[in-house]
Amino acid sequence: MNVQTTQLPGVRIIAPRVFGDARGYFLESFSARRYEEEAGIALPFVQDNVSRSTYGVLRGLHFQRSRPQGKLIQVTEGAVFDVVADIDPASATYGQYVTAELSADNHRQIWVPPGYAHGFCVISESAVFQYKCTDYYDPADEGGVAWNCPTLAIPWPIDAPVLSEKDKRHPALGA
Repeated sequence: MNVQTTQLPGVRIIAPRVFGDARGYFLESFSARRYEEEAGIALPFVQDNVSRSTYGVLRGLHFQRSRPQGKLIQVTEGAVFDVVADIDPASATYGQYVTAELSADNHRQIWVPPGYAHGFCVISESAVFQYKCTDYYDPADEGGVAWNCPTLAIPWPIDAPVLSEKDKRHPALGA
């Protein structure tokens, strides 16, 4: 697999090795030993999640306050514009973000270490988004940053995203 480091500490973009022929393809989407050795992901995963969304849906930017989750993310149908943002005021990269297109065609994954905010926007007709988590989801511990936060100034690929009521209420970074 090809592991690309980013400007955010610990955030990795991973391209698993894909074996394809006329019948289709095969890829190993996770192997604890290989992901630890090649990508530095050593935390155990305790929960797997799947969401399906239609074009223009934007989910995020989400995080958990006291029990942050690491997430290994992939898209198995369609395509998304994925964002990881550093929200730690003590970090040298506070307010910076990484973007990546994840799709069923490119098979790329992104590793989001615990402590970062994460969000994505669907850029295909629909998308199936899957991710492994290093801690359990706790709705009482959830936080968020506004998708259109002026401090982050993320160049989302759509102007009028479809947002949940909860995501409409997230504050800007530092507010």
